[in-house]
Amino acid sequence: MTDFDGSETKGHVIGLPDLSIAIVCDWLTNLAGAERVVLAFHEIFPDAPIYTSVFIPEEFPQLAQARVETSFIQKIPVLKKKHQAFPLLRTIVFERFDLSGYDVVLSSSHAESKGVITGTNTLHICFCHTPIRYYWSGYHYYLKYPQFGLLNAFIKMVMPYLSSYLRMWDRLAADRVDIFIANSCNVAERIKKYYRRDATVINPPVDTSWIRLSDSPGEYFLTVGRLIPYKRVDLAIHAFNHLGLPLKIVGTGSEFGRLKEMAKSNIEFLGKVSDKELAEIYAGCIALVFPPEEDFGITPLEAMAAGRPVIAYRAGGAVETVIEGKTGVFFERQEPDSLIEAVKNFKPEKFDRSTLVAHAKKYDVSVFKEKIRNFVYSEWGKFSESRARLQ
Repeated sequence: MTDFDGSETKGHVIGLPDLSIAIVCDWLTNLAGAERVVLAFHEIFPDAPIYTSVFIPEEFPQLAQARVETSFIQKIPVLKKKHQAFPLLRTIVFERFDLSGYDVVLSSSHAESKGVITGTNTLHICFCHTPIRYYWSGYHYYLKYPQFGLLNAFIKMVMPYLSSYLRMWDRLAADRVDIFIANSCNVAERIKKYYRRDATVINPPVDTSWIRLSDSPGEYFLTVGRLIPYKRVDLAIHAFNHLGLPLKIVGTGSEFGRLKEMAKSNIEFLGKVSDKELAEIYAGCIALVFPPEEDFGITPLEAMAAGRPVIAYRAGGAVETVIEGKTGVFFERQEPDSLIEAVKNFKPEKFDRSTLVAHAKKYDVSVFKEKIRNFVYSEWGKFSESRARLQ
């Protein structure tokens, strides 16, 4: 595992070659962390076509001029709507894409897209958000709490039998990748554990351009994210039900109804909001409460960009981005009592706004784009030299 700072190019970026590049990603249906990486890839390499299983254009106006190649799943409404419930079909999708004409394939993968088949003259660089969570690190959790609504009973019945095959497929698919980039040290360790591969760490982009600052003290605590089981918003609700302090929750998901029923009147659900609204919400909070164990975690850095500290569970990517006592504090156990104690002991006046903002800017999208551009050309130079020696 190594960190890439964007400067060690070893001469390979000088005189940039005109490369034919393809971008590959699992799906493009809503804008989340993995999709923001794809948008950054597109900004770096605007002429590169994007190959994916499903694409909802209205969710991505940034890709209006891009060439997006989709699969047969796109043409079947029931599959398009519930595409995440059909991983076996996605293995077929990505193996069918013909990428033989490209010098470099750059994949953004947390599912099956890294399984594309490339030729010996093509360099495949995979930006891995995590080895597939529902086969590996989160298998037993997803088996207990599937996230497909009416399909949950079917998923619980079929998953144990199907997962063995898909786990083998995924392990072999990882061997098709020439170079792994991990979005955090946390994920690099998983890649080493499950795929037996080393990875270079490049943290994902955090767009801070829409964030605003406020000179007024915060008035409420805040949680931002999809309302699905592993995000552990239930933990925050239990804690703030007990504390009686104001908590705002931004996000939608399969858990929305259940979580709202759990919450007392001091907890407000805001649902899906625009970036402009979210900027105001970040600026007005006392601190962001971050209860999940995430691969990396974008929202803590968005809060810091707004000059607000973080109260985070000490695990996963948060350990790499939250500096205790400077940009936030940790609670030790993923249990309400541990979070309650952390909130009671939290002193917002101890945090310096300029320190928080400066820390967030280290992860800005401009930094990410420079690192990725340099990394791709550097690795292409090494790949080309290696091929030349064999000829």
